[in-house]
Amino acid sequence: MYIIPAIDILDGKVVRLREGHYDQATFYDVTLEEMIETYQSHGTEYVHIIDLNGAKGDFSNQKFVFDIIRKTDMKVQYGGGIRSIEKVKELLDAGIDRVIVGTQAITNPTFLDELSETVCTSYKCQDQVVVAIDVLDEIIKYSGWMESSPIKLMDYVDRCLRLGFFRFLCTDINKDGKLGGAGVELYQKLLDHSPFIKLIASGGISSMADIETLQEIRVESCVVGKAIYEKRITIEEIKDWNLKALISF
Repeated sequence: MYIIPAIDILDGKVVRLREGHYDQATFYDVTLEEMIETYQSHGTEYVHIIDLNGAKGDFSNQKFVFDIIRKTDMKVQYGGGIRSIEKVKELLDAGIDRVIVGTQAITNPTFLDELSETVCTSYKCQDQVVVAIDVLDEIIKYSGWMESSPIKLMDYVDRCLRLGFFRFLCTDINKDGKLGGAGVELYQKLLDHSPFIKLIASGGISSMADIETLQEIRVESCVVGKAIYEKRITIEEIKDWNLKALISF
């Protein structure tokens, strides 16, 4: 299992939200560029960047974020307001390694079908598209976690799999930003339902013990944000873990 450091951007600043609430944001005195440089200098291969403004349909951050992304050779997993086939294609063509799709995949019943048919005609592309599933008490949330979907969680996973998409970023909203532990029960249910999905866990991870637990249930990777900023998990620990993960792989 691989650890992917997370960087959330709101109004051009590094931030973490609590349970997705924009009015419960903690801002950190560090820049996006500084964070990327720090991770890269410690051998991190992937970084997870979310444009929180973009998630609300405000793209004022986009040029700023992409100017910085273009300067790094790190692999970027990127999300936030990606709501068109053209935008997915543009990002993949620009060198973004993984593109996260969420709201549009939920609200537009033909979006994933069109993406599968017109862009992702190869295994590589389907591997690069990450389907975000943000879950609150087994209800799928979207639009920055402000809206609820009537689609049942497992039905949605099955539909994505039928279209060839197999990598999922699952955030347990109940856990997110609280440093109270990962949503192991939710992830276990998903893996019991579909053992062969590539699951990226997100939300609540507060210690290396949480990461060890996620590895035990065979989560592919996990996203860690606040625990790093609050010094619950060090960058050195991430480096050592990821190095061992690559060697064992």
